[in-house]
Amino acid sequence: MQKLLLFYVILIITTLSSCELVGDILEFGIWVGVIIVVAIIALIWWIVSRFRR
Repeated sequence: MQKLLLFYVILIITTLSSCELVGDILEFGIWVGVIIVVAIIALIWWIVSRFRR
C-alpha cells in the first residue's frame, strides 16, 4: 500500500512539473522565434542596402 501511495505522489508531482516545463519551453520558443524573425529582417535590410550602392 505504501509503494502504491508513493507511486501516486511521484506521478502527480512529475505531471504538474512537466506542465510547467512545457509552458517554459513554449515561452522560450516564442522568444527564440522573435529573435530569429528580427535577425532575418535585419539580414534582408542589410542585403538590400548593399545592392542600393
